[in-house]
Amino acid sequence: MKLLAVVPLLGWLIGSPALATTIAMEDQSQLQMSTAAQSANTPFQPPHENELPDNAYGKLVMQGYALFVDTKRLAPDFVGNGLNCSNCHLDQGRLPNSSPLWGAYPMYPAYRKKNDKVNTFAERLQGCFQFSMNGGTPPAADSHEITALSVYAYWLASKAPLGVELAGRGYPEVPQPTKGYNLAQGAAVYKDQCALCHGAEGQGQKVGESYVMPPLWGKDSYNWGAGMHRINTAASFIKHNMPLGKGGSLTDQQAWDVAAYVNRHERPQDPRLVEGSVEKTRLKFHANDGVNLYGQTVDGVLIGQGIR
Repeated sequence: MKLLAVVPLLGWLIGSPALATTIAMEDQSQLQMSTAAQSANTPFQPPHENELPDNAYGKLVMQGYALFVDTKRLAPDFVGNGLNCSNCHLDQGRLPNSSPLWGAYPMYPAYRKKNDKVNTFAERLQGCFQFSMNGGTPPAADSHEITALSVYAYWLASKAPLGVELAGRGYPEVPQPTKGYNLAQGAAVYKDQCALCHGAEGQGQKVGESYVMPPLWGKDSYNWGAGMHRINTAASFIKHNMPLGKGGSLTDQQAWDVAAYVNRHERPQDPRLVEGSVEKTRLKFHANDGVNLYGQTVDGVLIGQGIR
């Protein structure tokens, strides 16, 4: 069965407070990358489409795949901007160092500092809809959308070890340069390396009503609650994956500079906005959330006011 191209352990924590307090669960840092994963020269290889069975399971995997690459069109009630899942998880969620699904699925359930709770994979997907997709109320955990996307992720990870942090799992960290980032240099990098695809004003590119290149700021981009608003996260993604097809061609400094330039522009408001206050929201959610500009004043303008 071929995937069709889409147009446009358990009880040990219960009742054991003493043991629970000894377990460090800070964004999955309790799980160490295996020696095999660290030394592997060849990244994990997810299954091929010709391995899919021609049955209900295979059909649901295909539906999840379709939702993943064409999210805006197929899940319009839950996507409030111009993005698809595949804009941040490249090559249909397969590409190493682009937060591939095969690296994410086996690591859940897991604690997330972002919402201070242990999340299921379904809850993790819901967060993507709420923040990266700026979708407001996300699909229910038992909805067709979450089920299909979960099954697609499970299939890609079906040959992966459980709870092992595989090489290429996320966006490998790019340390902040000694002198920090430079917005003016970032503007120059953007003009030379990014504007051709994403537009001079970060508006992306459309064919008809559908984006073929995602917007990076403005009303159709990710909101201020999305992980990509962190300069360090965006820099890591950019360093390993951009410009498209030329990942690794930018220096660490260039990646940080252009990430800061992109994320100094306005985008939809953080849906967790506290009492209508950017400052209160910054203090509660952004002050200790990586390197970001939310709630800061840049060139005399308060960043994080949001855009409609």
